[in-house]
Amino acid sequence: MGRLEGKVALITGAARGTGASTARRFVEEGARVLVADLREEQGRETASSLGELACFQRLDVTQESDWSRGVGAARERFGGLDILVNNAGVLWMAGIEETSLADYERVVRVNQVGPFLGIRAATPALRERGGGSIVNVSSVDGLMAKNGLCAYASSKWALRGLTRVAALELGKWGIRVNAVCPEQGSTEMIAPYVFEGVDPAVAQAFTQPFLRYQRERSVEDRIRDIANAILFLASDESLSCTGADFPVEGGNTAGRRLKGTPGY
Repeated sequence: MGRLEGKVALITGAARGTGASTARRFVEEGARVLVADLREEQGRETASSLGELACFQRLDVTQESDWSRGVGAARERFGGLDILVNNAGVLWMAGIEETSLADYERVVRVNQVGPFLGIRAATPALRERGGGSIVNVSSVDGLMAKNGLCAYASSKWALRGLTRVAALELGKWGIRVNAVCPEQGSTEMIAPYVFEGVDPAVAQAFTQPFLRYQRERSVEDRIRDIANAILFLASDESLSCTGADFPVEGGNTAGRRLKGTPGY
């Protein structure tokens, strides 16, 4: 028996990166997975690669009607819904003065409003199954701040707040709600923002400087770490966990190492 045997999951942003890795881990553990994304061709390829336990569903997380269709598809194709993973997200990097209202609102609609609509749409289906798990993919930037991320950080901090409120409200129905806070995801997200000629994978390797081995590992390996954290929170192994943050960020929020001091 797999850790998710008999469970049905809907994962947004599952065509690539963290979402695709999570879908793969879920299928490996026996879940049936609705691979939800706007990228239809890539999403269908991902679902096809996972075999009979997965199927693709086009889903724009900012649209209520798409959420209704997505949850309906989980019921129709797999008989219900046990797990929702709000993974879809967009990144915008610019100073406050260079960020337009349209830029800011676009990030908030995907990263903050999308999970709100997803939680609201999925709750009745989860209640029908006697409970379940919602995992929101926040970010290390929802735990601390960096310059140039006014829209992104705001949306990810807000997602942590939504996670806590949802945990308090939905717990009476046996629905757990938690947030995973990774340091990195798909290289495609940061590719537009790295210097010309710099490999995004190499740039990402330098974002986790505290663990000796992190720079030697592949992007796929580090993303799989995030997927494994999501898997834990989706499974019955985390029945006592709700309303919490689970950092997967290589120690970035632990503090600072001061050169020249003892223990450096």
